[in-house]
Amino acid sequence: MQHLSPFTCRRLKRLPRLTSVWEGERRRLPESLLESDDDAPSSPGDCILWIDGSQGMIRTLQMVPSETGHEAVVRSLIQAIEHPQSGCEPARPRKIVIKDRELQFFLRGALQELEIEVEHARELPLIDDIFDHLIQTEEPNLPSIPDAYETPLIDAANRVWEDAPWYLFTEQDILAITLNRWSVETLYVSILGMADVEYGLLLYRSLDSLRQFRQRALAAGQSPQELQQAFLDQNCLFINFEPSDRAVEGLYLPGEEGVRCDFGSLHPLEGLRTELADEEAATLIVALEACHRFVNKNVDALTSDILQAIKSSFRIANPMVAKPAIADAPKTAKTVTVTGETLPEIATELIQETEEMSPSPGLGIPLPQLNGDTVPDGALILLTELPTELMDDLRTARRIYHQPLLSESRKFRKATAWPTVIVQTSRPKAKLLIEQLRSHGGVTAVCFNPGSDPFNQQLFQLALLQTQDESLHLLHEYEMDNPRHVTALDKWQDRQQKSQGRCGIIIAAGATGAARGQPTIREMLAFFEAEAVDPEQLDLQPLVLGYSMDLD
Repeated sequence: MQHLSPFTCRRLKRLPRLTSVWEGERRRLPESLLESDDDAPSSPGDCILWIDGSQGMIRTLQMVPSETGHEAVVRSLIQAIEHPQSGCEPARPRKIVIKDRELQFFLRGALQELEIEVEHARELPLIDDIFDHLIQTEEPNLPSIPDAYETPLIDAANRVWEDAPWYLFTEQDILAITLNRWSVETLYVSILGMADVEYGLLLYRSLDSLRQFRQRALAAGQSPQELQQAFLDQNCLFINFEPSDRAVEGLYLPGEEGVRCDFGSLHPLEGLRTELADEEAATLIVALEACHRFVNKNVDALTSDILQAIKSSFRIANPMVAKPAIADAPKTAKTVTVTGETLPEIATELIQETEEMSPSPGLGIPLPQLNGDTVPDGALILLTELPTELMDDLRTARRIYHQPLLSESRKFRKATAWPTVIVQTSRPKAKLLIEQLRSHGGVTAVCFNPGSDPFNQQLFQLALLQTQDESLHLLHEYEMDNPRHVTALDKWQDRQQKSQGRCGIIIAAGATGAARGQPTIREMLAFFEAEAVDPEQLDLQPLVLGYSMDLD
């Protein structure tokens, strides 16, 4: 029986305990409700649902592959406790009720440290009603973009992607696009991507909405719930580019393998919507074409370190002309006059606001420097277990660099095996990585720090190395909706407890040879001994991705 780590138990016990009873169920949905993907090895087939029966609120609803074990139910319960999807506050239930006897016994063992009663019930009426509603309201997926506008919209998005305007505009450098058509006067465009984290355009329907979101995002700090709510309260159209080699459904740019684009609308009363009306699709086409022409016409002026006041006008083909005419409707103009204009005053205002609302470096816990380019591109990151025999060989091999534990913050008993991170790359890059780590004083700790991406509503764990100069180095990102990633992290936690907190870091070559993914001692070039620590020990808080303000 696996148990929650002591760090997780402490974290969850800090949350308030409700008097309410939650119902939980894992159930297979009909195939017609599931998205099929011929290229994927397996499709999500089970739905896990947690509902607060006293308040009638869904805490979480999650799809998981059918082959995953009961651990997936525990993970979804933790999500319901810490990150409820219904907008309610994080909290623990007094009691949970389960229909499956086997699952009940499993949860009793897994949750015994959290003081949550786990009871059995033959019937769960609220759960049954929700699943019945899901099945009865099954409808075919509606197209996100009207057919007449899909191709021109993808083409316009492709031109913006090739322009890469995020290398010319920061998030504060707002571009105003004036259309005076389709119930839109001016769109205020914030361009994301200069930090190479999230690529996209937010086209606000008003300047007040842009200001309000930035103020709320800065005030939210590191609260995923507050940041997500601020995101949903925006009033804008958006386009998001996702470079990815994963086989996911969506719209892909022509000639750009693996670059998917998502379109949609955000509104305080509607939330996020991906189905665009004809006028919204036409507005996006014209606005994106205006951005493309503005960048190409003014690229020299935009490369200046300081945003200049620039204004340009264009005549752009009206996408609505291609739509079949409605009887007795006024004749549609063939072109649209559009004005693009930079707003240096607004940029200065937003930068000053960011500086004022950002925490002072001298207050509170100092934020450590996170180095994201330490690990070579294309390196394999493997989480494994290091047997004592191999450990002894690594310590005594002359050709392998060995760093013993730099400091012992506590006394250790003899361990049987250590959890170990292997970074496997090419031999030249491996040698360079070893020298970089040595230049920072060597490795002192390995930590997995939780984070969230409110834009894509994803949770993840960041694998971090701490060196002796107290700097942090990003190893890898583990997505919590990926069963393989979750399994690897669970195994690490188990091994960490057995090793009493000691771990290893191995730098190996052979990433392109026969030993790829399974390096032997022949490929291993360095062995660093370190401590496996919890985020609390490094004074780390959960990270929020995508909205940090880069003022450089």
